[in-house]
Amino acid sequence: MPLKSFINVSPDSDFPIENLPFGVFKPREGHARVGVAIGDLILDLAVLEELEFFSDVVAAAVPSGRNRRNLPPEMAAATTLFASDALNAFMALGRPAWKKTRDILQNLLSAETGTLRDNEELRARAFHKQNEVTMQLPARIGDYTDFYSSYHHAHNVGTMLRGPENALMPNWKWLPVAYHGRASSIVISGTEVKRPHGQTKPPDASAPVFGSSKSLDFELETAFFIGPGNPLGQPVSIDQAEDHIFGILLMNDWSARDIQTWEYQPLGPFLAKNFCTTISPWVVTLEALEPFRKNLAAQDPAPLPYLKRANDFTFDIHLEAHLQTTKMREAQTITRTNFQNLYWSIAQQLAHHTVNGCNLQTGDLLASGTISGPTEESRGCMLELTWRGQNPLKLSEAETRKWLEDGDTLSITGWCQGEGYRVGFGEVSGRIVGA
Repeated sequence: MPLKSFINVSPDSDFPIENLPFGVFKPREGHARVGVAIGDLILDLAVLEELEFFSDVVAAAVPSGRNRRNLPPEMAAATTLFASDALNAFMALGRPAWKKTRDILQNLLSAETGTLRDNEELRARAFHKQNEVTMQLPARIGDYTDFYSSYHHAHNVGTMLRGPENALMPNWKWLPVAYHGRASSIVISGTEVKRPHGQTKPPDASAPVFGSSKSLDFELETAFFIGPGNPLGQPVSIDQAEDHIFGILLMNDWSARDIQTWEYQPLGPFLAKNFCTTISPWVVTLEALEPFRKNLAAQDPAPLPYLKRANDFTFDIHLEAHLQTTKMREAQTITRTNFQNLYWSIAQQLAHHTVNGCNLQTGDLLASGTISGPTEESRGCMLELTWRGQNPLKLSEAETRKWLEDGDTLSITGWCQGEGYRVGFGEVSGRIVGA
């Protein structure tokens, strides 16, 4: 039987009762706290926690005979789960507690339950309008890794650099390639993006020059947060990986292509990537995405045993990028792709990340890399859409783009389409400003 909330939610809203994504918000008065989105409202979990609606949640995470001092640090040290400016303590609890919380929230928001519906005073305290609060980063992000997991993106970029016959590096189909990013420059959606400075080397120059990037790009990506971590030296098996993944969000890995071209050999991305990375405020749980789970496509060659999982999975998530210039009244869709275009699964990414004993921690962020599809219209960055600037993107009769320009606003959206509802991610956006 379909779920129905007493909150009126439009069928095209990203946030029906089937979703309930988690985020951190700051109301006009008071401190930041955790909430879930429902329609155009936010349900304040700190208020519900104060009234002990979640008294059984920690118990769900603590096996019989275990006490709080033996729990992960994020959880053991926490005095509250939701009256906090980060989701870390809650994410550290693990999947049984996340499921318990989701059950409680869906029951409270159900049209069949009167606890919230019939209590006007409680509703006045517990609900906030989304357009009247300030969204913040959902978690304290200790570390950030960005993968390179889309076959079509890797093949397109490799073709530009080495030709189609050598497009993929020899290791690409054997392991999920990645680089470590800069957690301190991850910002929340809506933050302005300052055009970076750095060294570039024009093709006809004998020496590099210093200045602002002239080839600023976006990268349409998703990312997931680590819930419980793993001790140093103890890998997470691919069969256990899902239990360490709290949820997925949208990400834009802004990239300065001209700086990247000059600096990336031999150690890879550096200043071209670490000046700004933008994430969306709402984290969609794997429970909300479960109806849209799909089997991962067959991989050839077959991955090594530590990367093999029976019925490994992906999700049917529609993704779009929208560009609005200063001359436009509204944004224009410039690409449409899908999460299923990732070659390497999120379980494989996590298993590979830890196979050497690397210890992931609660709040670590692991990103997908640019998600491109097989068609020109499904390419996930300007580098591909304009083929390195050779084929400018036509926006109107009077306006084209090779790269992003000052004043441009780039937004990424995503959702899963259900029967009469959608499970969406909201939006991640940023406006380019001069250096």
